Amino acid sequence: MSVKHSMRDTHSRQHTHPALIALLLLPLALAGCAGKSTKKEVEPQTPVVETQQPSPQKGISLTLPPSTYSGVFNSAEQSLAQFDWMQASVALEKLPPQGLSMNDATYLAYLQARISYIRGDQASALEQIEHLNNPAVDPALRYRVLTFKHYILDMQGDTLSCAMLADQIMRTAPANTVPAWKRSVWRNLEKTDTEQLSAALPAATDPQWRGWLNLALIGRGTASTLPGQLSQWRTENPQHPAAEPLPGGLDFALRQDPQPGKVAVMLPLSGNLAPAGKAVLNGFLAAYYENRASGGAGDELLVIDMDKSPSASSAYQQAVQQGATIVVGPLSKDNVAELATLLERPVPVLALNRIDQVLPAAGSALVQLSLAPEDDAQSIAELAFGTGARRALIISPAGDWGNKVEPVLRERWTTLGGTVADSVTYTTYDDYSSSVKSLLSLADSEQRAKELRDLLATNIEFSPRRRQDADVIFLLSRTSTEARSIKPLLAFHYAGNLPVYALSSIYSGVPDERNQDLNGIILAQTPWLLGANPGLRVTLASANSGGSLPQLNALGADAYLVQSGFSRLQSGADAIFRGNTGLLTMDPDLTIQRELSAATFDGGELKAH
Repeated sequence: MSVKHSMRDTHSRQHTHPALIALLLLPLALAGCAGKSTKKEVEPQTPVVETQQPSPQKGISLTLPPSTYSGVFNSAEQSLAQFDWMQASVALEKLPPQGLSMNDATYLAYLQARISYIRGDQASALEQIEHLNNPAVDPALRYRVLTFKHYILDMQGDTLSCAMLADQIMRTAPANTVPAWKRSVWRNLEKTDTEQLSAALPAATDPQWRGWLNLALIGRGTASTLPGQLSQWRTENPQHPAAEPLPGGLDFALRQDPQPGKVAVMLPLSGNLAPAGKAVLNGFLAAYYENRASGGAGDELLVIDMDKSPSASSAYQQAVQQGATIVVGPLSKDNVAELATLLERPVPVLALNRIDQVLPAAGSALVQLSLAPEDDAQSIAELAFGTGARRALIISPAGDWGNKVEPVLRERWTTLGGTVADSVTYTTYDDYSSSVKSLLSLADSEQRAKELRDLLATNIEFSPRRRQDADVIFLLSRTSTEARSIKPLLAFHYAGNLPVYALSSIYSGVPDERNQDLNGIILAQTPWLLGANPGLRVTLASANSGGSLPQLNALGADAYLVQSGFSRLQSGADAIFRGNTGLLTMDPDLTIQRELSAATFDGGELKAH
């Protein structure tokens, strides 16, 4: 378990979709129409360092075939890279209505599908792209078509279809793109429900695809059965693209030291943060004993009460002196920041909060796992964009919370291709209504009505009209109380037909009849609160250890999951954990990113999409 800080130089960000990178770089690829190579610019993102051997396939060339209309296509691509679909449409009008070659006609239809997608017409984009998968089309162009289709399916959350298509694309893709496509297959399989995987297996006639499904199901086994089943799968599928290396960091699961280690868990257990610390510890212990019951290795546990230590550093030194091979915790930001300043960390740390500063590149790794709302913000941006929303209004609280979360949402939203029509902040309850009215531009509508009354010198009937330049609202409330107050106001102020997306913070995990006021809100939520891992939740409940902080129970369970598979993090971007708080991956800064699940309030209850 000696993951070093040097890891950060060998990882690429998993969260970035390979097809999206290809699409964003397609304007550069159009140089192929003029005879220049385009292979480098359109490849899916690959890690900086690949420690295992790459695929031996050469794959297709990404150089586009010569075209008389390369200038027109290039102009359209340049506009689409800036999400300017109108300018792209103008450029394509220069093409003749008839007489195009098959490749040119395909390219035109492909660009028109991308225009539909940028406009938010997902259905038309998919319908247009479905007709373009013609084997007779130039392979480089066909690769772009399939890559775009893969991106749409991924954004829509059709994980199984997305994985299947990535598997197909990978078979002829350029060799240097194969690792990214493998990651895409595995990521989407990991996001797919076990029941759906099991249902798909009997119908899988293609040996390679069937191998993927079997491997995904094996990966959900227990720690005690996983090594043997992985070895058997590899023996039975020696030529499978997932065999060398195994995806998701599973190779490292086979290399784990069979000797148990000593895990130090450092949490606040007696002070003001004791309820939070105990909730995390309960989740950790439940996962620990569940693993022991299933035959997993029994690491020795050392529990340290942070409230009884003079500092985080002293607690860490205590853990090291008592033989800890890994430290889990601390929980508070200040304590994590203190450990981050240590120039010498003899053993790695899995911190349970997230800090902003850059960590010194010294000692063993400090990996950060948390319930950071920034993960929620990115998730709801992707969820909304995947439904076809493009123009957003943002409501956020004033202060540190809003200042932290709103920029993350805005950046992710605009990177995807969305626009922010307007945003407002609120402070107190008395501020809610005026903030909503301001965001919806109702005052402008009322002013126009007043001017008309004055002009006509009569009292006319009038209903205020909200702004019409938005198709989604992002509500970044910190609590359910805030959200329950603001959501009805949106309907009262004539915005009841706009979809509203919110953060997981608006639902504590405890049922409340007042949540009727949240009906219709779509949010990014942890799998734990949507029914994941029922056995572990039952264990916590039966031991009366669940309490009223289920999110922190889930964090504790994931802390055990990650620390027990800590060596898997050595695989960088490839490492994936199906966690209770989300699909877990690690970025180059050794921060665990969480991809959450979509849920909706219906009848006052939170239900998975």
